[in-house]
Amino acid sequence: MALALCGACFAAPVALAQEATRIGFVNTDRMLREAAPAKAAQSKLEQEFSRREKELDDAGATLKAASERFERDASTMSESQRATRQRQLMEQDREFQRKRREFQEDLNARKQEELQQILDRANRVVKQVAEAEKYDVILQEAVYVHPRLDITDKVIKALNGGK
Repeated sequence: MALALCGACFAAPVALAQEATRIGFVNTDRMLREAAPAKAAQSKLEQEFSRREKELDDAGATLKAASERFERDASTMSESQRATRQRQLMEQDREFQRKRREFQEDLNARKQEELQQILDRANRVVKQVAEAEKYDVILQEAVYVHPRLDITDKVIKALNGGK
């Protein structure tokens, strides 16, 4: 009886192994570079933040010019003028750094929002491709993947609106 149970235990994995397992791979980095929704999100972010970035660049250039002017003129200023101007420059620099940090935080938050929307949509598309083509597993990270397992092109095509 025990021998019969052992035989049954070994037969089940053999039967499963005989079924063809379909494995696919999606290169997420490539998908985020090449898919139309990812490119559109990047363009949207550039438009949304370009004005603020230009303002910051202009403010940085103005601050740099003022600092260089101070360095050049410091020797001809009185001690009180020099101290006052130095305090003003330090305050301007602190304000500039604060605005730069706020800009970076806002930009990073928006990038994360856009990225999450793209990833959610991409995951739905990957699932649709997997179900339609009867894949058993789709991997998104791997040390090595044989090119025949790569379905990134199919996913990008589906994300771009093609079938």
